[in-house]
Amino acid sequence: MSKKTRKKSSKSPLKTKSRKAKAAKRPAPKAASGKSAKKTAAKRPAAKASGAKKAAAKAAKKPPAKTSKSAAKTGAPAGTTMMLVEGQQAPVFSLPRDGGQVVSLASYAGRKLVIFFYPRADTPGCTLEAIAFSRLSDQFAAAGTAVLGVSADPVTKQEAFRDKHDLTVPLVSDETLGMLKAYGVWGEKSLYGKTFMGIIRTTVLVDADGRIAKIWRNVRVEGHADAVLAAARDL
Repeated sequence: MSKKTRKKSSKSPLKTKSRKAKAAKRPAPKAASGKSAKKTAAKRPAAKASGAKKAAAKAAKKPPAKTSKSAAKTGAPAGTTMMLVEGQQAPVFSLPRDGGQVVSLASYAGRKLVIFFYPRADTPGCTLEAIAFSRLSDQFAAAGTAVLGVSADPVTKQEAFRDKHDLTVPLVSDETLGMLKAYGVWGEKSLYGKTFMGIIRTTVLVDADGRIAKIWRNVRVEGHADAVLAAARDL
């Protein structure tokens, strides 16, 4: 008998049959039943909301921003400076003036009103401006126009300023800066290379309906009061 014949005959037919029998006895893998599949799906966590939905949900939970009492009187959010445009309604205000009285926008209803905002009482430019408006006060009155000067100085300083230069226009004190911000005149300034916050010299002409008729920003004092008078006459 050859070697090849011997190798073939070495494999026992009994072993082959026993292997097939064992394979037949192995249980087939169970398919997941409908109930177990549902339980598995129920245990899975829900898909997370997208980033946009989360941001929207957080924004909805935020409480509305609070405004201060002084801001409510002037119509300006606390700590902000608004920029006026011609044609819009003039922001309301109610503030103390020299002499102990209180003035408001409502005090001038039905009349034209000039409001000149100056940086500081009894300084050179502010003094010349206040004297010029006082000199023309009768002519403004003849044109049906009232005049107010406004700064952040306290009432006592406004009164000393008035008495020293014989000023005849009312001087309003806005120490809380509410009106100054509402009228857009409180902002960043620079002097000798340094920046600081202060009043930007500005004049506003309000018409008889309470709307902003004209705005002069970064005013140059010389001849300014005369130009405002001409605009009030034409209004």
